[in-house]
Amino acid sequence: MNIIVETVCKPTEDKDKVKKAVLNLFPDLKIDYEGNRMRGTDSSLNRYKEILRESRIRDTARRILLRGKKGNKTVFKLNKQVAFVGKVCFAEEKHPLGDITVTIEDENIGSIIEEITSTKGEEK
Repeated sequence: MNIIVETVCKPTEDKDKVKKAVLNLFPDLKIDYEGNRMRGTDSSLNRYKEILRESRIRDTARRILLRGKKGNKTVFKLNKQVAFVGKVCFAEEKHPLGDITVTIEDENIGSIIEEITSTKGEEK
């Protein structure tokens, strides 16, 4: 599995705060900078999966991830400001400060989506 996380740091934003927002969701991300663009790669969704479970938004996550699925990858956007406080909020509309774009690539992307959004075996 390959995870690519990208965002743009606007002139009014603090680069360290944007980095913190991204790392709150993907703590093992290896980040590179190119001008005002931030791009990182990772191979673990553990923290992201944990946040989805704690927030009880896995059904919404499943819908968004399936909607963004094309071939062996899925692409979705997250709100930067919400990520800064360690939460997940899917960005379905363009935000003035921009969003965090996440791409998950895997030969079995359907299984990955099911794994991170499944509630099987849990009490309701």
